[in-house]
Amino acid sequence: MSPEHTSERSVDVARRLLETLLAHGTRELVLAPGSRSGPLALAAHAADAQGFVRLHVRVDEREAGFLALGLAAASGLPVPVVTTSGTAVANLHPAMLEALHARVRVVAVTADRPARLRGTGANQTTDQRDIFPRVPFAGSLDELELPEDGPVHLNLELDEPLVEAVDWAFTPRQHPASATATARSSFRLAGRARTLVVAGDTRHDGVLARATAEAGGWPLLAEPSSNARDGECVVDAYRHVLAHLPEAAGVERVVSFGHPTLSRPIARLLARDDLDVVHVGTQATFPLPAGAHVTFAETVEVDEPGDPAWTRTWIDAGRRAAEAIEGVLDPDAPHRVAAAVWEAVGADDLLVLGSSNPVRDVDLLARAAPHRVLANRGLAGIDGMVSTAVGAALAHGSSGGGPAWALMGDLTFLHGANGLLIGPDEPRADLTIVVVSDDGGSIFSTLEQGGPEHAAAFERVFGTPTRTHLDRLCAAHDVPHERVAPAELPLALRARPTGLRVIEVPVRRDDRRAVEARITAAVRDALT
Repeated sequence: MSPEHTSERSVDVARRLLETLLAHGTRELVLAPGSRSGPLALAAHAADAQGFVRLHVRVDEREAGFLALGLAAASGLPVPVVTTSGTAVANLHPAMLEALHARVRVVAVTADRPARLRGTGANQTTDQRDIFPRVPFAGSLDELELPEDGPVHLNLELDEPLVEAVDWAFTPRQHPASATATARSSFRLAGRARTLVVAGDTRHDGVLARATAEAGGWPLLAEPSSNARDGECVVDAYRHVLAHLPEAAGVERVVSFGHPTLSRPIARLLARDDLDVVHVGTQATFPLPAGAHVTFAETVEVDEPGDPAWTRTWIDAGRRAAEAIEGVLDPDAPHRVAAAVWEAVGADDLLVLGSSNPVRDVDLLARAAPHRVLANRGLAGIDGMVSTAVGAALAHGSSGGGPAWALMGDLTFLHGANGLLIGPDEPRADLTIVVVSDDGGSIFSTLEQGGPEHAAAFERVFGTPTRTHLDRLCAAHDVPHERVAPAELPLALRARPTGLRVIEVPVRRDDRRAVEARITAAVRDALT
Protein backbone atom coordinates (compact mmCIF):
# COMPACT_ATOMS: atom_id res chain seq x y z
CA MET A 1 0.00 0.00 0.00
CA SER A 2 0.98 3.62 -0.38
CA PRO A 3 2.07 5.74 2.64
CA GLU A 4 -1.27 7.54 2.66
CA HIS A 5 -2.99 4.21 3.39
CA THR A 6 -0.46 2.90 5.91
CA SER A 7 0.60 6.15 7.59
CA GLU A 8 4.16 5.06 6.86
CA ARG A 9 6.41 8.05 6.46
CA SER A 10 8.26 8.45 3.16
CA VAL A 11 11.63 8.29 4.94
CA ASP A 12 10.60 4.98 6.52
CA VAL A 13 9.62 3.64 3.10
CA ALA A 14 13.05 4.67 1.85
CA ARG A 15 14.82 2.94 4.74
CA ARG A 16 12.79 -0.22 4.26
CA LEU A 17 13.55 -0.14 0.52
CA LEU A 18 17.29 -0.18 1.15
CA GLU A 19 17.00 -2.97 3.70
CA THR A 20 14.89 -5.02 1.29
CA LEU A 21 17.34 -4.55 -1.57
CA LEU A 22 20.31 -5.40 0.63
CA ALA A 23 18.55 -8.58 1.73
CA HIS A 24 18.30 -9.62 -1.91
CA GLY A 25 22.00 -9.14 -2.57
CA THR A 26 22.10 -5.62 -4.00
CA ARG A 27 25.58 -4.10 -3.83
CA GLU A 28 25.32 -1.39 -6.53
CA LEU A 29 22.65 1.30 -6.80
CA VAL A 30 22.05 3.85 -9.57
CA LEU A 31 20.27 7.12 -8.85
CA ALA A 32 18.88 9.81 -11.15
CA PRO A 33 18.04 12.73 -8.82
CA GLY A 34 14.63 14.33 -8.48
CA SER A 35 12.24 15.85 -5.97
CA ARG A 36 9.68 13.10 -5.39
CA SER A 37 12.50 10.56 -5.03
CA GLY A 38 14.22 12.76 -2.42
CA PRO A 39 13.93 10.33 0.52
CA LEU A 40 15.17 7.46 -1.67
CA ALA A 41 18.19 9.54 -2.69
CA LEU A 42 19.09 10.37 0.92
CA ALA A 43 18.72 6.72 1.94
CA ALA A 44 20.93 5.62 -0.94
CA HIS A 45 23.58 8.20 -0.04
CA ALA A 46 23.58 7.04 3.57
CA ALA A 47 23.82 3.38 2.56
CA ASP A 48 26.79 4.26 0.36
CA ALA A 49 28.49 6.18 3.17
CA GLN A 50 28.02 3.21 5.50
CA GLY A 51 29.51 0.79 2.96
CA PHE A 52 26.35 -1.19 2.25
CA VAL A 53 26.13 -0.26 -1.44
CA ARG A 54 28.17 1.60 -4.03
CA LEU A 55 26.15 4.55 -5.30
CA HIS A 56 26.28 5.80 -8.90
CA VAL A 57 24.56 9.13 -9.67
CA ARG A 58 23.58 10.09 -13.21
CA VAL A 59 21.61 13.13 -14.39
CA ASP A 60 20.18 11.36 -17.46
CA GLU A 61 17.58 8.71 -16.60
CA ARG A 62 18.03 6.79 -19.85
CA GLU A 63 21.76 6.47 -19.23
CA ALA A 64 21.10 5.60 -15.59
CA GLY A 65 18.95 2.71 -16.75
CA PHE A 66 21.64 1.36 -19.05
CA LEU A 67 24.29 1.83 -16.38
CA ALA A 68 22.21 -0.39 -14.10
CA LEU A 69 21.82 -2.84 -16.97
CA GLY A 70 25.59 -3.12 -17.40
CA LEU A 71 26.18 -3.47 -13.66
CA ALA A 72 23.53 -6.20 -13.39
CA ALA A 73 24.64 -8.04 -16.53
CA ALA A 74 28.25 -8.26 -15.36
CA SER A 75 27.52 -9.05 -11.71
CA GLY A 76 24.43 -11.24 -11.97
CA LEU A 77 23.01 -9.39 -8.94
CA PRO A 78 19.88 -7.20 -8.83
CA VAL A 79 20.76 -3.55 -9.47
CA PRO A 80 18.16 -0.87 -8.72
CA VAL A 81 17.87 2.33 -10.72
CA VAL A 82 15.97 5.03 -8.84
CA THR A 83 14.10 7.87 -10.55
CA THR A 84 11.62 10.55 -9.68
CA SER A 85 8.10 10.73 -11.11
CA GLY A 86 6.80 11.77 -14.54
CA THR A 87 8.81 11.60 -17.75
CA ALA A 88 11.83 10.40 -15.76
CA VAL A 89 10.14 7.01 -15.52
CA ALA A 90 9.54 6.74 -19.25
CA ASN A 91 13.22 7.31 -19.93
CA LEU A 92 13.97 3.93 -18.35
CA HIS A 93 11.92 2.12 -20.97
CA PRO A 94 14.73 1.25 -23.44
CA ALA A 95 16.91 -0.25 -20.72
CA MET A 96 13.97 -2.14 -19.21
CA LEU A 97 13.08 -3.60 -22.61
CA GLU A 98 16.65 -4.81 -23.08
CA ALA A 99 16.68 -6.21 -19.54
CA LEU A 100 13.42 -8.05 -20.22
CA HIS A 101 14.58 -9.69 -23.43
CA ALA A 102 18.13 -10.34 -22.20
CA ARG A 103 16.93 -11.54 -18.76
CA VAL A 104 18.98 -9.06 -16.75
CA ARG A 105 18.13 -8.23 -13.12
CA VAL A 106 17.43 -4.49 -13.30
CA VAL A 107 15.09 -3.15 -10.61
CA ALA A 108 13.33 0.06 -11.69
CA VAL A 109 12.43 1.94 -8.50
CA THR A 110 10.20 4.85 -9.48
CA ALA A 111 8.94 7.47 -7.05
CA ASP A 112 5.29 8.40 -7.59
CA ARG A 113 2.72 10.90 -6.35
CA PRO A 114 -0.03 9.60 -4.07
CA ALA A 115 -2.79 7.72 -5.88
CA ARG A 116 -5.35 10.42 -5.08
CA LEU A 117 -3.58 12.75 -7.53
CA ARG A 118 -3.89 10.47 -10.58
CA GLY A 119 -6.25 11.86 -13.16
CA THR A 120 -5.79 15.42 -11.90
CA GLY A 121 -3.64 18.24 -13.18
CA ALA A 122 -1.14 17.83 -10.35
CA ASN A 123 2.43 18.58 -11.39
CA GLN A 124 4.50 15.65 -12.72
CA THR A 125 1.62 13.24 -12.25
CA THR A 126 0.81 10.45 -14.68
CA ASP A 127 -0.12 6.80 -14.36
CA GLN A 128 3.20 5.02 -13.82
CA ARG A 129 1.70 1.62 -13.07
CA ASP A 130 2.59 -1.10 -15.59
CA ILE A 131 4.37 1.48 -17.73
CA PHE A 132 6.78 -1.24 -18.85
CA PRO A 133 4.66 -3.93 -20.57
CA ARG A 134 5.50 -7.52 -19.59
CA VAL A 135 7.90 -6.38 -16.84
CA PRO A 136 6.66 -7.66 -13.45
CA PHE A 137 5.12 -4.80 -11.46
CA ALA A 138 4.90 -4.11 -7.73
CA GLY A 139 2.94 -1.19 -6.35
CA SER A 140 4.51 -1.39 -2.90
CA LEU A 141 7.42 -2.97 -1.05
CA ASP A 142 5.07 -5.59 0.37
CA GLU A 143 4.27 -6.74 -3.17
CA LEU A 144 7.89 -6.81 -4.35
CA GLU A 145 9.38 -10.08 -5.54
CA LEU A 146 12.78 -9.99 -7.22
CA PRO A 147 13.03 -12.47 -10.09
CA GLU A 148 16.14 -14.61 -10.32
CA ASP A 149 16.22 -13.93 -14.04
CA GLY A 150 14.96 -10.62 -15.41
CA PRO A 151 13.78 -7.13 -14.41
CA VAL A 152 11.06 -5.85 -12.11
CA HIS A 153 9.36 -2.47 -11.63
CA LEU A 154 8.68 -1.15 -8.13
CA ASN A 155 6.52 2.00 -8.02
CA LEU A 156 6.48 3.77 -4.64
CA GLU A 157 3.80 6.35 -3.84
CA LEU A 158 5.52 8.87 -1.57
CA ASP A 159 3.58 11.54 0.28
CA GLU A 160 4.77 14.70 1.99
CA PRO A 161 6.80 15.34 3.99
CA LEU A 162 9.36 13.84 1.64
CA VAL A 163 12.58 14.92 3.34
CA GLU A 164 13.13 14.80 7.09
CA ALA A 165 16.18 14.93 9.32
CA VAL A 166 16.46 11.31 10.44
CA ASP A 167 19.14 8.88 11.52
CA TRP A 168 19.66 6.65 8.48
CA ALA A 169 20.45 3.49 10.42
CA PHE A 170 19.96 0.31 8.45
CA THR A 171 19.35 -3.18 9.73
CA PRO A 172 20.13 -5.40 6.74
CA ARG A 173 18.50 -8.75 6.98
CA GLN A 174 20.34 -11.88 6.03
CA HIS A 175 20.24 -12.62 2.33
CA PRO A 176 17.40 -15.12 1.85
CA ALA A 177 18.76 -18.58 1.20
CA SER A 178 18.11 -19.91 -2.25
CA ALA A 179 15.65 -22.71 -2.49
CA THR A 180 17.15 -26.14 -2.98
CA ALA A 181 17.59 -26.67 -6.69
CA THR A 182 15.25 -29.21 -8.18
CA ALA A 183 16.42 -31.74 -10.70
CA ARG A 184 16.24 -30.33 -14.22
CA SER A 185 14.67 -32.33 -16.99
CA SER A 186 17.41 -33.43 -19.36
CA PHE A 187 17.15 -34.26 -23.06
CA ARG A 188 19.41 -37.15 -24.08
CA LEU A 189 21.21 -36.67 -27.38
CA ALA A 190 21.22 -40.23 -28.62
CA GLY A 191 22.73 -41.67 -31.79
CA ARG A 192 25.52 -40.49 -34.06
CA ALA A 193 23.52 -37.91 -36.00
CA ARG A 194 25.58 -35.33 -37.86
CA THR A 195 25.22 -32.53 -35.31
CA LEU A 196 26.09 -28.86 -35.02
CA VAL A 197 26.13 -26.97 -31.73
CA VAL A 198 25.01 -23.33 -31.96
CA ALA A 199 25.80 -20.94 -29.10
CA GLY A 200 23.99 -17.61 -29.10
CA ASP A 201 24.19 -14.67 -26.72
CA THR A 202 24.12 -15.82 -23.11
CA ARG A 203 25.68 -15.24 -19.72
CA HIS A 204 24.32 -18.53 -18.43
CA ASP A 205 24.83 -21.46 -20.78
CA GLY A 206 28.13 -20.74 -22.53
CA VAL A 207 30.02 -23.33 -20.50
CA LEU A 208 27.30 -25.90 -21.17
CA ALA A 209 27.36 -25.17 -24.91
CA ARG A 210 31.11 -25.72 -25.10
CA ALA A 211 30.93 -28.83 -22.89
CA THR A 212 28.17 -30.31 -25.05
CA ALA A 213 30.16 -29.71 -28.25
CA GLU A 214 33.27 -31.31 -26.79
CA ALA A 215 31.39 -34.24 -25.26
CA GLY A 216 29.85 -35.02 -28.62
CA GLY A 217 32.91 -34.07 -30.62
CA TRP A 218 30.66 -31.77 -32.66
CA PRO A 219 31.40 -28.49 -34.47
CA LEU A 220 30.66 -25.40 -32.33
CA LEU A 221 29.26 -22.29 -34.03
CA ALA A 222 29.61 -19.69 -31.27
CA GLU A 223 28.64 -16.03 -31.34
CA PRO A 224 31.16 -13.81 -29.50
CA SER A 225 28.78 -13.03 -26.63
CA SER A 226 27.94 -16.69 -26.13
CA ASN A 227 30.99 -16.90 -23.86
CA ALA A 228 31.58 -20.28 -25.50
CA ARG A 229 34.01 -19.24 -28.21
CA ASP A 230 36.84 -21.35 -26.87
CA GLY A 231 38.11 -24.91 -27.11
CA GLU A 232 38.93 -27.39 -29.80
CA CYS A 233 35.51 -27.54 -31.48
CA VAL A 234 35.11 -23.85 -32.43
CA VAL A 235 34.57 -23.25 -36.16
CA ASP A 236 36.18 -20.04 -37.41
CA ALA A 237 34.15 -17.74 -39.69
CA TYR A 238 31.25 -20.11 -39.09
CA ARG A 239 28.50 -18.08 -40.75
CA HIS A 240 30.35 -18.14 -44.07
CA VAL A 241 31.22 -21.82 -43.62
CA LEU A 242 27.58 -22.58 -42.94
CA ALA A 243 26.54 -20.67 -46.06
CA HIS A 244 29.07 -22.23 -48.45
CA LEU A 245 30.28 -25.62 -47.19
CA PRO A 246 28.60 -28.37 -49.25
CA GLU A 247 28.45 -30.64 -46.19
CA ALA A 248 26.09 -28.17 -44.52
CA ALA A 249 23.27 -29.74 -46.49
CA GLY A 250 23.93 -32.99 -44.60
CA VAL A 251 23.30 -31.63 -41.09
CA GLU A 252 20.88 -33.90 -39.25
CA ARG A 253 20.62 -32.23 -35.86
CA VAL A 254 21.28 -28.85 -34.22
CA VAL A 255 21.65 -28.26 -30.50
CA SER A 256 21.30 -24.55 -29.70
CA PHE A 257 21.95 -22.51 -26.57
CA GLY A 258 21.38 -18.91 -25.57
CA HIS A 259 19.76 -16.38 -27.88
CA PRO A 260 21.24 -16.72 -31.40
CA THR A 261 20.37 -13.61 -33.43
CA LEU A 262 23.57 -12.52 -35.10
CA SER A 263 23.44 -14.04 -38.59
CA ARG A 264 20.98 -15.02 -41.25
CA PRO A 265 22.73 -18.35 -42.04
CA ILE A 266 22.11 -19.45 -38.43
CA ALA A 267 18.47 -18.33 -38.64
CA ARG A 268 18.03 -20.32 -41.85
CA LEU A 269 19.67 -23.35 -40.22
CA LEU A 270 17.32 -23.26 -37.24
CA ALA A 271 14.33 -22.84 -39.55
CA ARG A 272 15.10 -25.99 -41.56
CA ASP A 273 12.35 -28.55 -40.97
CA ASP A 274 14.37 -31.43 -42.47
CA LEU A 275 16.50 -31.76 -39.32
CA ASP A 276 15.96 -31.94 -35.57
CA VAL A 277 16.60 -28.87 -33.43
CA VAL A 278 17.03 -29.15 -29.66
CA HIS A 279 17.05 -25.70 -28.03
CA VAL A 280 18.19 -25.35 -24.45
CA GLY A 281 15.78 -22.62 -23.42
CA THR A 282 12.28 -21.54 -24.37
CA GLN A 283 10.54 -19.78 -27.23
CA ALA A 284 11.63 -16.52 -25.58
CA THR A 285 15.24 -17.26 -26.56
CA PHE A 286 14.59 -19.10 -29.83
CA PRO A 287 14.93 -16.58 -32.69
CA LEU A 288 11.91 -17.62 -34.77
CA PRO A 289 8.55 -19.31 -34.24
CA ALA A 290 9.35 -22.91 -33.38
CA GLY A 291 7.98 -25.57 -35.70
CA ALA A 292 7.36 -29.25 -35.03
CA HIS A 293 11.05 -29.98 -35.62
CA VAL A 294 12.08 -27.96 -32.52
CA THR A 295 12.28 -29.44 -29.02
CA PHE A 296 12.79 -27.19 -26.00
CA ALA A 297 14.88 -28.58 -23.13
CA GLU A 298 16.26 -27.39 -19.81
CA THR A 299 19.55 -29.15 -20.33
CA VAL A 300 21.05 -31.88 -22.51
CA GLU A 301 23.23 -34.95 -22.06
CA VAL A 302 25.35 -36.62 -24.72
CA ASP A 303 24.93 -40.40 -25.01
CA GLU A 304 27.80 -41.03 -27.41
CA PRO A 305 30.25 -38.94 -29.41
CA GLY A 306 29.76 -38.28 -33.09
CA ASP A 307 31.91 -39.04 -36.12
CA PRO A 308 35.31 -37.31 -35.75
CA ALA A 309 35.56 -36.93 -39.51
CA TRP A 310 32.40 -34.80 -39.51
CA THR A 311 33.88 -32.31 -37.08
CA ARG A 312 37.29 -32.30 -38.79
CA THR A 313 35.54 -31.26 -42.00
CA TRP A 314 34.02 -28.21 -40.30
CA ILE A 315 37.14 -27.22 -38.38
CA ASP A 316 39.24 -27.45 -41.55
CA ALA A 317 36.65 -25.47 -43.49
CA GLY A 318 36.75 -22.75 -40.84
CA ARG A 319 40.53 -22.57 -41.12
CA ARG A 320 40.38 -22.27 -44.91
CA ALA A 321 37.61 -19.66 -44.71
CA ALA A 322 39.63 -17.59 -42.23
CA GLU A 323 42.67 -17.72 -44.50
CA ALA A 324 40.57 -16.67 -47.49
CA ILE A 325 39.11 -13.73 -45.58
CA GLU A 326 42.55 -12.65 -44.40
CA GLY A 327 43.71 -12.63 -47.99
CA VAL A 328 41.13 -10.09 -49.20
CA LEU A 329 41.13 -7.60 -46.30
CA ASP A 330 43.15 -4.42 -46.75
CA PRO A 331 45.29 -3.23 -43.82
CA ASP A 332 42.86 -0.38 -43.15
CA ALA A 333 39.64 -2.42 -43.38
CA PRO A 334 37.26 -1.87 -40.45
CA HIS A 335 37.35 -5.61 -39.79
CA ARG A 336 40.99 -5.15 -38.74
CA VAL A 337 39.80 -2.95 -35.87
CA ALA A 338 37.69 -5.78 -34.49
CA ALA A 339 40.56 -8.25 -34.81
CA ALA A 340 42.98 -5.90 -33.01
CA VAL A 341 40.59 -5.38 -30.10
CA TRP A 342 39.96 -9.11 -29.75
CA GLU A 343 43.70 -9.75 -29.65
CA ALA A 344 44.24 -7.04 -27.02
CA VAL A 345 41.74 -8.45 -24.52
CA GLY A 346 43.39 -10.43 -21.72
CA ALA A 347 42.13 -13.58 -20.05
CA ASP A 348 40.88 -11.64 -17.00
CA ASP A 349 39.49 -8.72 -18.99
CA LEU A 350 35.96 -7.92 -20.13
CA LEU A 351 34.91 -7.04 -23.68
CA VAL A 352 31.63 -5.22 -24.38
CA LEU A 353 30.46 -5.21 -28.00
CA GLY A 354 28.15 -2.75 -29.68
CA SER A 355 25.50 -3.84 -32.16
CA SER A 356 25.54 -3.58 -35.96
CA ASN A 357 28.91 -4.16 -37.66
CA PRO A 358 31.34 -4.26 -34.69
CA VAL A 359 29.89 -7.41 -33.14
CA ARG A 360 29.65 -9.01 -36.58
CA ASP A 361 33.24 -8.11 -37.44
CA VAL A 362 34.40 -9.75 -34.22
CA ASP A 363 32.20 -12.73 -35.05
CA LEU A 364 33.90 -13.00 -38.43
CA LEU A 365 37.54 -12.70 -37.37
CA ALA A 366 37.79 -13.72 -33.72
CA ARG A 367 39.66 -16.94 -33.08
CA ALA A 368 38.99 -19.26 -30.16
CA ALA A 369 39.92 -17.56 -26.88
CA PRO A 370 38.62 -17.62 -23.28
CA HIS A 371 37.27 -14.08 -23.38
CA ARG A 372 34.42 -12.78 -21.24
CA VAL A 373 32.09 -10.91 -23.59
CA LEU A 374 28.88 -8.93 -23.05
CA ALA A 375 26.58 -7.39 -25.65
CA ASN A 376 23.05 -5.98 -25.62
CA ARG A 377 21.59 -8.73 -27.80
CA GLY A 378 18.19 -8.90 -26.11
CA LEU A 379 16.85 -6.41 -28.63
CA ALA A 380 20.19 -5.65 -30.34
CA GLY A 381 19.73 -1.90 -30.17
CA ILE A 382 22.52 0.64 -30.39
CA ASP A 383 21.24 2.86 -27.58
CA GLY A 384 22.81 2.96 -24.15
CA MET A 385 26.00 1.13 -25.10
CA VAL A 386 28.41 3.61 -23.48
CA SER A 387 26.61 3.40 -20.13
CA THR A 388 26.19 -0.36 -20.45
CA ALA A 389 29.93 -0.70 -20.98
CA VAL A 390 30.73 1.63 -18.07
CA GLY A 391 28.41 -0.31 -15.76
CA ALA A 392 29.76 -3.69 -16.85
CA ALA A 393 33.34 -2.45 -16.41
CA LEU A 394 32.58 -1.18 -12.89
CA ALA A 395 31.03 -4.50 -11.84
CA HIS A 396 33.78 -6.53 -13.49
CA GLY A 397 36.50 -4.52 -11.76
CA SER A 398 34.87 -4.66 -8.34
CA SER A 399 34.71 -8.47 -8.54
CA GLY A 400 38.47 -8.70 -9.05
CA GLY A 401 38.50 -8.86 -12.83
CA GLY A 402 40.91 -7.05 -15.10
CA PRO A 403 40.25 -3.92 -17.14
CA ALA A 404 37.45 -3.63 -19.66
CA TRP A 405 37.27 -2.84 -23.35
CA ALA A 406 34.35 -1.80 -25.54
CA LEU A 407 34.02 -1.78 -29.31
CA MET A 408 31.27 0.18 -31.03
CA GLY A 409 30.49 2.26 -34.10
CA ASP A 410 30.38 6.03 -34.14
CA LEU A 411 26.57 6.22 -34.32
CA THR A 412 26.30 3.91 -31.33
CA PHE A 413 28.82 6.03 -29.46
CA LEU A 414 26.99 9.26 -30.30
CA HIS A 415 23.60 7.76 -29.44
CA GLY A 416 24.91 7.04 -25.95
CA ALA A 417 27.24 10.02 -25.60
CA ASN A 418 25.55 11.08 -22.36
CA GLY A 419 27.12 7.97 -20.90
CA LEU A 420 30.25 10.14 -20.66
CA LEU A 421 28.34 12.57 -18.43
CA ILE A 422 29.78 11.36 -15.13
CA GLY A 423 30.12 13.62 -12.09
CA PRO A 424 33.46 14.19 -10.35
CA ASP A 425 32.47 12.21 -7.24
CA GLU A 426 31.29 9.09 -9.07
CA PRO A 427 33.11 5.72 -9.25
CA ARG A 428 35.26 5.42 -12.37
CA ALA A 429 35.84 2.34 -14.46
CA ASP A 430 39.02 1.20 -16.16
CA LEU A 431 37.53 1.14 -19.65
CA THR A 432 38.86 1.78 -23.14
CA ILE A 433 36.16 2.48 -25.72
CA VAL A 434 37.28 1.84 -29.30
CA VAL A 435 35.05 3.67 -31.77
CA VAL A 436 34.98 2.47 -35.37
CA SER A 437 34.43 5.87 -36.94
CA ASP A 438 32.98 5.80 -40.45
CA ASP A 439 30.62 8.76 -40.02
CA GLY A 440 27.40 6.87 -40.41
CA GLY A 441 25.57 3.56 -40.50
CA SER A 442 27.70 1.27 -42.61
CA ILE A 443 25.71 -1.87 -41.79
CA PHE A 444 22.91 -0.74 -44.08
CA SER A 445 25.22 -0.86 -47.07
CA THR A 446 25.50 -4.64 -46.60
CA LEU A 447 21.72 -5.10 -46.45
CA GLU A 448 19.02 -4.77 -49.09
CA GLN A 449 18.94 -1.00 -48.57
CA GLY A 450 22.50 -0.81 -49.86
CA GLY A 451 21.59 -2.04 -53.35
CA PRO A 452 22.26 0.23 -56.32
CA GLU A 453 18.54 0.75 -56.89
CA HIS A 454 18.39 2.71 -53.61
CA ALA A 455 21.56 4.75 -54.17
CA ALA A 456 19.78 8.10 -54.51
CA ALA A 457 18.19 7.82 -51.07
CA PHE A 458 20.80 5.78 -49.25
CA GLU A 459 23.15 8.39 -47.86
CA ARG A 460 20.51 10.59 -46.29
CA VAL A 461 18.07 8.05 -44.86
CA PHE A 462 20.41 5.10 -44.12
CA GLY A 463 24.00 6.30 -44.21
CA THR A 464 23.13 9.30 -42.00
CA PRO A 465 26.48 11.10 -41.72
CA THR A 466 26.78 13.50 -38.78
CA ARG A 467 30.21 15.12 -39.23
CA THR A 468 30.52 15.22 -35.43
CA HIS A 469 33.99 15.82 -33.97
CA LEU A 470 34.39 13.07 -31.41
CA ASP A 471 37.55 14.64 -30.01
CA ARG A 472 35.65 17.81 -29.08
CA LEU A 473 32.81 15.79 -27.57
CA CYS A 474 35.26 13.86 -25.41
CA ALA A 475 37.08 17.06 -24.44
CA ALA A 476 33.80 18.54 -23.18
CA HIS A 477 33.62 15.62 -20.72
CA ASP A 478 37.36 15.61 -19.89
CA VAL A 479 37.64 12.11 -21.35
CA PRO A 480 41.01 11.34 -22.98
CA HIS A 481 40.67 10.86 -26.74
CA GLU A 482 43.12 9.43 -29.25
CA ARG A 483 42.68 9.13 -33.01
CA VAL A 484 44.65 6.35 -34.73
CA ALA A 485 44.65 4.53 -38.06
CA PRO A 486 43.66 0.84 -38.13
CA ALA A 487 47.27 -0.22 -38.65
CA GLU A 488 48.32 1.78 -35.57
CA LEU A 489 45.60 0.39 -33.31
CA PRO A 490 47.46 -2.70 -31.99
CA LEU A 491 50.19 -0.44 -30.63
CA ALA A 492 47.66 1.96 -29.08
CA LEU A 493 45.95 -0.96 -27.35
CA ARG A 494 49.10 -2.13 -25.61
CA ALA A 495 48.45 0.40 -22.85
CA ARG A 496 46.15 -1.30 -20.38
CA PRO A 497 42.96 0.67 -19.62
CA THR A 498 43.36 3.04 -16.69
CA GLY A 499 40.30 5.16 -16.19
CA LEU A 500 37.94 5.96 -19.05
CA ARG A 501 39.44 6.74 -22.47
CA VAL A 502 38.28 6.74 -26.09
CA ILE A 503 40.27 5.58 -29.11
CA GLU A 504 38.73 6.67 -32.41
CA VAL A 505 39.68 4.69 -35.51
CA PRO A 506 38.62 6.38 -38.79
CA VAL A 507 37.65 3.94 -41.56
CA ARG A 508 35.88 4.06 -44.89
CA ARG A 509 32.33 2.89 -45.38
CA ASP A 510 31.77 3.67 -49.05
CA ASP A 511 33.38 0.34 -49.99
CA ARG A 512 31.82 -1.81 -47.26
CA ARG A 513 29.41 -3.59 -49.60
CA ALA A 514 32.20 -4.37 -52.07
CA VAL A 515 34.43 -5.72 -49.28
CA GLU A 516 31.67 -8.01 -48.05
CA ALA A 517 31.18 -9.27 -51.61
CA ARG A 518 34.91 -10.04 -51.89
CA ILE A 519 34.81 -11.93 -48.59
CA THR A 520 31.85 -13.98 -49.72
CA ALA A 521 33.46 -14.82 -53.05
CA ALA A 522 36.77 -15.75 -51.44
CA VAL A 523 35.17 -18.10 -48.92
CA ARG A 524 32.95 -19.66 -51.58
CA ASP A 525 35.96 -20.35 -53.77
CA ALA A 526 37.93 -21.77 -50.84
CA LEU A 527 35.18 -24.16 -49.75
CA THR A 528 33.56 -25.24 -53.00
